[in-house]
Amino acid sequence: MRRSRYPLEPLVQDEGHVATAGNTHPSFLYKISDNMDKRQQIRLHMREQRRALSETQHRDKALQLSTQLVQSPFFKNSRHIACYLSNDGEIDPWWLIQAAWQHGKQCYLPVLGLRPGNRLWFIPYHPDTNLVNNRFGIPEPVHARRQRLFKPQSLDLILMPLVAFDPQGNRLGMGGGFYDRTLSFLRHRHSWRKPRLIGLAYEFQRLTQLPQQSWDVPLDAIATENRLYLTDTIRSA
Repeated sequence: MRRSRYPLEPLVQDEGHVATAGNTHPSFLYKISDNMDKRQQIRLHMREQRRALSETQHRDKALQLSTQLVQSPFFKNSRHIACYLSNDGEIDPWWLIQAAWQHGKQCYLPVLGLRPGNRLWFIPYHPDTNLVNNRFGIPEPVHARRQRLFKPQSLDLILMPLVAFDPQGNRLGMGGGFYDRTLSFLRHRHSWRKPRLIGLAYEFQRLTQLPQQSWDVPLDAIATENRLYLTDTIRSA
């Protein structure tokens, strides 16, 4: 059950420190531990902030995000859209999924395929789709070994969960690397960017700049309850 206390304020970074914005008390300002990966430190803090939101805050912010995104060309011009199901406090895309169904679009959910490689595959998602928890406890469509699994190249738009982001399009996930491995082909393309990648997040998950890794796949945009951030991949297209 989510805790009912109010969420912490957004993080700000300065010279190796992480702090809650607007509060410089020592208990809220700490140096990144030398023996702890900086990205993991951010994950722990951001996940705590997500879980601190009340049910009402989760719902209201998700509705605000959905209302904005369904009006964007990304959503309007996409027919095949992959989403996710919230299970760790991520902003909930359920209203986007419903809007996609209402507009006759095909929704998909990621699955941990039976094939090797630790990559994601995608299966059509309908209101009557049966779900089962995968090995990480995340619901995904029940699928048989011979069932057709779709590659990301078949999709127009992927709506992705994240733990933190920056306005440059860098995304911090849970650390498994599944999306980065699955979408690695996009790092080598310059003129063809299908599918488009949009991260869904709460505004407080925005950082000025995230530490990057060579295998990171940048986002085309990030949608929060406040606005839609367009990144350099869109501006240069």
